[in-house]
Amino acid sequence: MRKFVPLLIIMLSLSSGCKKEKPQFTDIELELMPQPQRENLPEATGGFALAVGTDTITSTEIVESLAVYYADLAKNTSLANFKKQAKFQVENFVINKISNLLLYQQAKIDSSEQIDEQLKKAVENEVRRFLAEFGGDYAKAEEALKNDGFTGWQDFREYQKKLILSQSYLANKMPEEKPVTFSEMMDYYNAVKDKVFVRPPKISFLLIDIQPAKLSPADPNTTKQQAAEQRANAIIKRIQAGEDFGKLAEQFSHGPWAPLGGLWKPLNPDSLAPPYDILAKYTQNIEPGQIIGPINTEEHIFIMKLLERQKQKAAAFEDVQKEIKRKILAERRKQAIDQIILKLIQQADITNMDEFIDFCLQKIYEKNSG
Repeated sequence: MRKFVPLLIIMLSLSSGCKKEKPQFTDIELELMPQPQRENLPEATGGFALAVGTDTITSTEIVESLAVYYADLAKNTSLANFKKQAKFQVENFVINKISNLLLYQQAKIDSSEQIDEQLKKAVENEVRRFLAEFGGDYAKAEEALKNDGFTGWQDFREYQKKLILSQSYLANKMPEEKPVTFSEMMDYYNAVKDKVFVRPPKISFLLIDIQPAKLSPADPNTTKQQAAEQRANAIIKRIQAGEDFGKLAEQFSHGPWAPLGGLWKPLNPDSLAPPYDILAKYTQNIEPGQIIGPINTEEHIFIMKLLERQKQKAAAFEDVQKEIKRKILAERRKQAIDQIILKLIQQADITNMDEFIDFCLQKIYEKNSG
């Protein structure tokens, strides 16, 4: 199901019982946050239940949520090997659900007396925003909700209520944001520049593209291929004599950029599609300003003038400085959120988690291999 993250209200501006206002979370940071699940949990029936504060997570809901994703693995391996390969993902899924429940429970405990009315207004704002995405068409919006796994508008409202309240709680628990120093940004850049900030190679060139199929030789004894080769050789001589490459491309090229003098905009050489992909190899052996040709393929003869070639390299620090700052702030906030959630989990003192996860793994395997 798509995650519905509020775009208009990330945290509530509470009129009472509220700490000092915190910065809103960015889209990147919201992706890092656990999203509250839409909970209406059934009692365990012949399964395994995990007590999480005042709520319960059943093995049935875990198995029903995950079984489809492990069908192929379960059918092609033993139970022991299945558990070994799937445990990490299933464990993370369970921990995420635990985190969602604990966040919401604590958020309700810490909320002000006026929170219900404020939440109601905030949720209705989200309902109106969602309807606006469909031009106010109630039927289309409702259909979209159901396609995304909601049973209806009340289910959607309950989800939004938990989401807003949980994120408000997180926002108010975040530590004071400290400025990002230049040295921090430079250290981050040097550590990841060759992996995170890599810019692909780039070339730009002029191209005369002669296509034999489009020629009509004056001499009946000359094939179209021969006529194309003759034209290519004649053009090269004219270029060597000092004539303008671009004007010759306008006059003789059959390529798509002939009206622009055969100019191709800068691109990654690996992105060239056949039959032009052959040009990438030739650009490695010449320098900007040089001309190469004729280059023969089955249906084309190319004459190319290289204008620019840049190797793959890291982006300059100045070009990514703002991005680096955003990443550092997002990572700081992620670490702070992790600590908040870890503390809640430790305080909850959840027992039998390992046994619960092992039971879920076994049931997922049985559901798919039986």
